[in-house]
Amino acid sequence: MEIKLHIKPMSINAAFKGRKFRTQEYDIFIIKCLRLLPDKIEIPNKDHIKLALEFGFSSKASDIDNCVKTFIDCLVKKYKVDDRFIYELHTFKTIVKKGEEFIRFKIY
Repeated sequence: MEIKLHIKPMSINAAFKGRKFRTQEYDIFIIKCLRLLPDKIEIPNKDHIKLALEFGFSSKASDIDNCVKTFIDCLVKKYKVDDRFIYELHTFKTIVKKGEEFIRFKIY
């Protein structure tokens, strides 16, 4: 099952002030993301997770890897999975118009 969230991906750089403090922007991202995620999804094997992520960025300068951690943290919170069991990760970057940013993911 493929799921698309209409939310701008959160960069890890925007998520923390220095090393210890989450930003207010990150707290808001978590709340929005948790609301947008479906209540239940099928996770075929919680001990061996394969994850595909596509980030729709409105800037070509956006780094593909900066948003991975913030989004995976939301999956961990919502579905009570342990990210140490992610064994395969496919990440894609798409450029979209400003205001059309998204995160699409599939767990298999």
